[in-house]
Amino acid sequence: MPLEDGDPVRPRGRQVNGEVSGIPRLRGMGNPEPRSMTAPGSSRTDMMAEGWEPGPALGDGDVTAGGAPQRASKPEEALMTELSELVQKVVKSSSWWERHGVDISILACSFLLLPAGFLCLRSAQAIPFLVGVLTLGVVHHTLTVKGSHLASHNALTESKSWGKVWAIFFIELCSAFTVEQATYNHVKIHHGYTNIIGLGDSSTWKLPFLNRYVYMFIAPLAVPILTPLVALDLLRNVEWKAALRTLCCMFLGFYCHYWLLLHVSGFQSPWSALLCMLLTRSLLAHPYIHVNIFQHIGLPMFTAERKPKRILLMSLGVLNLPRNALLDWSFGHSLISCHVEHHLFPSLSDNMCLKIKPIVSQYLKQKKLPYNEDTYSSRLWLFLQRYEELMVHAPPITELVGIQ
Repeated sequence: MPLEDGDPVRPRGRQVNGEVSGIPRLRGMGNPEPRSMTAPGSSRTDMMAEGWEPGPALGDGDVTAGGAPQRASKPEEALMTELSELVQKVVKSSSWWERHGVDISILACSFLLLPAGFLCLRSAQAIPFLVGVLTLGVVHHTLTVKGSHLASHNALTESKSWGKVWAIFFIELCSAFTVEQATYNHVKIHHGYTNIIGLGDSSTWKLPFLNRYVYMFIAPLAVPILTPLVALDLLRNVEWKAALRTLCCMFLGFYCHYWLLLHVSGFQSPWSALLCMLLTRSLLAHPYIHVNIFQHIGLPMFTAERKPKRILLMSLGVLNLPRNALLDWSFGHSLISCHVEHHLFPSLSDNMCLKIKPIVSQYLKQKKLPYNEDTYSSRLWLFLQRYEELMVHAPPITELVGIQ
């Protein structure tokens, strides 16, 4: 539910146990200088291992105890390079099946489940009908969340041309959003400036006029309605050809779903078909909203002028949730249990993020860098308790005090 960023900045906060209510004091490591460009002639596999997404450069200096930037030392500059080389070895030694095949198979299986889901809805008995609703709901979120997310990062294929095709299919046809805006907002802004105030601070997910219970438990049901409305509004920012293509894809996606409910599932009225569409498309809307706020909001926030280096920024501002069979299938590992790995190496597929997880977690812990993990229930309770602080007021700024 993208909205406009622009929350005012509050005084600096403090971090305690990985949450913003104290000032983090990190010992033993400085801020590394990431490499944002690959060498001439390097392969896409190398770029995947590097994990960088191009974007405009903002202030990238380290912060000292007095708040003044300082130049990173050579050992500190090598941190991201060293981790990238470790990951690159794993990527190069992995087969196509591991890099892309596993996730493509999950998406293909979801497509194959569509006929069974629509046919189950023909039944007048409750159990088969509910099986149909659950099947179509899971398939819808697998295609729109997992498929769109992988396509936005071109992680489904090593071909840029096919990557563009899959992005249009998953993002516009299945998800009813425009590729250009989805890619810019997610890849360029959110990934480029994770937890940077006014840029990638996840404030687009905040609806401060709603109370905690409405936001957490009722508002997610409106996601299927709000998504195309927001997408239509964002079409003003794209070229007319892209806007026309998006409109055609959005209409085709909605109409195909509606037509199949009428002619395959046997719904007798348009309103019953539309109600079923809303039901299936909002089936996993609650964890979708929750996951998007749990993994960034409540963690350290920074200003563009005083943000830490990339590896520290991602280790501080990103959190992993435990593995969950349903959410792993529907949303993908990179959005659930491997979100830290995904933010460090965003071009890798879900399966590859899972494969490099032991390497990344061990490396960060070995270097005494943060590696945030928490349970779904713990984050839910945290947000219910501190909703006003985290979701209504502006996020506090975290200042790094000394890299000792």
